[in-house]
Amino acid sequence: MAEAVFHPPRRKRRVFEAYESPFPVDVGGKDFRICQAEIINNNVIVRNPEDIEQLYNKGYFGKGILSRSRPVYSISDPSLVTKWQGANINMPIITSKKYQCHVQWAKSILQEQGFDDCSITKILENYTKPLELPFLEEDGAEQTSNSCNRMGPNTENTELCRQSSTDTGNAVALSCENRNEGYKKACLEGDPAFYPVAVCGSKEQEQSDLKEIAEVSCQKHGFLMQCGCKAKENTGQRSSEAIKSKECAPEYVLVQEEEEGDLCPEDDSAHVQENLVKKEKLVCRRNPFRIFEYLQLTLEEAFFLVYALGCLSIYYGEEPLTILKLWEIFSEVKPNFKTTYMAYHYFRSKGWVPKVGLKYGTDLLLYRKGPPFYHASYSVIAELVDDNFEGPLRRPLSWKSLSGLNRTTVNASKELMLCYLIRPSDMSEKEMSTPECMKKIKVQELIVSRWVSSRERSEQDEF
Repeated sequence: MAEAVFHPPRRKRRVFEAYESPFPVDVGGKDFRICQAEIINNNVIVRNPEDIEQLYNKGYFGKGILSRSRPVYSISDPSLVTKWQGANINMPIITSKKYQCHVQWAKSILQEQGFDDCSITKILENYTKPLELPFLEEDGAEQTSNSCNRMGPNTENTELCRQSSTDTGNAVALSCENRNEGYKKACLEGDPAFYPVAVCGSKEQEQSDLKEIAEVSCQKHGFLMQCGCKAKENTGQRSSEAIKSKECAPEYVLVQEEEEGDLCPEDDSAHVQENLVKKEKLVCRRNPFRIFEYLQLTLEEAFFLVYALGCLSIYYGEEPLTILKLWEIFSEVKPNFKTTYMAYHYFRSKGWVPKVGLKYGTDLLLYRKGPPFYHASYSVIAELVDDNFEGPLRRPLSWKSLSGLNRTTVNASKELMLCYLIRPSDMSEKEMSTPECMKKIKVQELIVSRWVSSRERSEQDEF
């Protein structure tokens, strides 16, 4: 058997971040925290933004469900942020078309709840009316209003206006219009995963009881919202943590809208049409359909954080699951979980950052330090065998399939590795029912390289 030649990992040319830590565990123990996750549809999801930042920045665990890898999804349009950078308002900026899509999504959820079109229209019109901007610039300083969602009957609706045909993005003018109707403060009751979308009821009910809101819990495609039109009394039994949660508060966005203005009106209608200039303005509104960025962990990553590091607690409903229960549940969800986790645990302990290798037809991809710094060095296939390298292989490879897999790996500048997890022949299934079985497992790595006849012949000719 030929001796393997180890190639150094290929570093990425452009690196835009600093390396913090290989694991989300503080060595001194002062800043150690236990993150929380939950099982939803056989997936392990982390919701808390602080936990998401902790797990991904320190070890690159998980993947953002709306992002490519790092959970940095934002509803804000980057091109509009650059265009309106002179406003210096820390709020998402979206187009009117995108905002209307969110309104339609909220409308479809209300329709699924059985509400009639008249009620839905009233709810959405109430919720999406223009609001007062929470942050305004005066003399170069930012001023904060008393409340983003509390307004009197004669408050002003502030809009950021600009003329797109002549301005470059720095000239921003403020125009104000008086409003006749006021808005109540949005009630922050309910589970932290939900938030109020609409305040319903007649005007008499609104004046008599500001604490009554419509509350219907809705869920669609993993995006959570709360809406409804049946009044419910606030019992005050919600915890203060739920009220202070970021997901509880309504999301305010700046919507870029267009309006037509006549700069030089003339008698001739053709000239009038030519002189019509579209003006753009930013209007503050509530987002009727919030989209949350969550961190999704693979089963191997989740179990490693629980079992090896002890920095994660996984809940199913309101009950935290034990290590043995997680081992049992994950093995039922994924039949080859024991094999892939043993390989994941082994390579993580060696300092590699394993990620899912499904894109290249393998079980794992091995990165040095993390995906932002280096390209993946190895594509790994894990197999559980006995002392004689025999056993029910998960993926029996023929010469044809092995050659194709090796060619795919080499074309991606990686190397194919077969990781054999060798267990004693006398190990019973009962011993495999706990993660303690890993103490008796041995690991054999085998790097598969393609033999090129012409290269071999030229090397012999040199001698």
